[in-house]
Amino acid sequence: MPKRFSPWVAALGANLLLSVPGLAAPATGTGGVPALYPTQAEAEKAAKQHFNCTGTHRMGNQWMPCAKHGEAHGSGPSH
Repeated sequence: MPKRFSPWVAALGANLLLSVPGLAAPATGTGGVPALYPTQAEAEKAAKQHFNCTGTHRMGNQWMPCAKHGEAHGSGPSH
């Protein structure tokens, strides 16, 4: 019988990858906008400039733009 992974295992793996510094930021020269920031102030600035939202929220030990996850409506990346 094939092994199946539950959705929480996939989500846990994604959160572990995103919580490692540098993995969430786009590679230099790709033109992308990072979705995770080390400080709340940086995430707030990105929310206004790139994601067309306000506020921030924690994601592990880092910060994401927008008061709620998935709220972004700007030109930034979907995450």
